[in-house]
Amino acid sequence: MRLLGNILWFVLAGFWLFIGYAFAAVLCFIFIVTIPFGIAALRIALFGVWPFGRAVVPQAGKGFGSTLGNILWFVLGGWYLALLHIVTGVLLCLTIIGIPLGLANFKLITVSMRPFGREIVSVEEAHRRGYGSAVAF
Repeated sequence: MRLLGNILWFVLAGFWLFIGYAFAAVLCFIFIVTIPFGIAALRIALFGVWPFGRAVVPQAGKGFGSTLGNILWFVLGGWYLALLHIVTGVLLCLTIIGIPLGLANFKLITVSMRPFGREIVSVEEAHRRGYGSAVAF
């Protein structure tokens, strides 16, 4: 079921999401100061290509640097990205076929608002770490 969801997601939304986040990453790589933001955008882009079967979990041992990065990310564009994922997710949930895709879009909200101090792992690994109730699929 995950494979079918990922293929459908890639064809209908994931490819375009990947292109958008990858373009943002390339722009961030132009300026040396924003390279960490480019790396975060690439991580989101790769997660956005194939979201079913993976989860975003907090990364242990991250401190002030990731908090500061998340604040800058949120102010400069994270809120906008989250809003786009919410609107797209709601629109996708209006159809029965689009419900899983809408849920995948909602899953991207967490990482689009706070990419620093988070890591993307398989759902099985998230369950092993004790984040089972936070993982939807």
